[in-house]
Amino acid sequence: MPTEPAVSRLPGDSRLVILTGYSGSGKGTALKALEDIGYYPVDNLPVDLIQPFADMCRNSTEIGQSVLVVDIRERESLARFPTIYKKISQQTQTTLFFLEASDNVLQRRFSETRRPHPVGSGSVLESIAEERTLLQPIQQLADTILDTSRYNVHELRRKVYGLFGSSIETPRLRLTVGSFGFKYGVPIDSDLILDVRFLPNPNYEPSYRNKTGKDPEVAAFIQKYPQTEQFQKKVLDLLGFLLPHYAEEGKSYLSVYFGCTGGRHRSVYLADSIAAKLSGSDYKLSVQHRDIEKEY
Repeated sequence: MPTEPAVSRLPGDSRLVILTGYSGSGKGTALKALEDIGYYPVDNLPVDLIQPFADMCRNSTEIGQSVLVVDIRERESLARFPTIYKKISQQTQTTLFFLEASDNVLQRRFSETRRPHPVGSGSVLESIAEERTLLQPIQQLADTILDTSRYNVHELRRKVYGLFGSSIETPRLRLTVGSFGFKYGVPIDSDLILDVRFLPNPNYEPSYRNKTGKDPEVAAFIQKYPQTEQFQKKVLDLLGFLLPHYAEEGKSYLSVYFGCTGGRHRSVYLADSIAAKLSGSDYKLSVQHRDIEKEY
């Protein structure tokens, strides 16, 4: 598969998102979403290192967009953040992105995860109230405030894509189409497995035994059976239905493997054939033949 061209950039051409907000508001999900769309992520960098980090990004030819999480875990040093942020925003294209949620939602999320609130001075509600007081000076500086009370993780991810993905590529589903031999075990990273052992086995033809599904003679042997074409049509119909729904639900990657006995003939041909038919689709496509070099 061809590789994507490297993106060149000049020093000073940088964007920094500082992600902050209340504990339980979804900062982890937002951080991963920004990473998905090309932002260089840093979680919980000490406040006094924010300025050096921003300087490094601004002078780098490799880091275009970066996202930095700053939250209540910084404790007393958070008091220095407003001054640092105002200085950074004069030097670098910076966005302060603040996540909030209602008290009831934050309490429920902590109850579901059973994790202690990082303030930890009393009950969860008391900790939430104390955190609101501590973060109020930072919230007042925010460029974007998002209430995540009504969002699940998938909806929040899509919202972040929409807010920050306009200037860079929206993440595409990474689709791996592969082949394997059942005699060597099922691939541990497989999401969908399609068993093609119902097709006649070229291995029983002596002239094909040492060839693979990439050889034209073997491909012609497999193609001549009508069930081969029928199967491919059904697989493409299935993937045409599934892939958009997987992508919509925020799945980052999907592995589809075709399996035959030895992983050298039928599965290889089907994987290559299906991948060729999917070429040019809106997915990052790769092909892997796990067992093609093994002896039958």
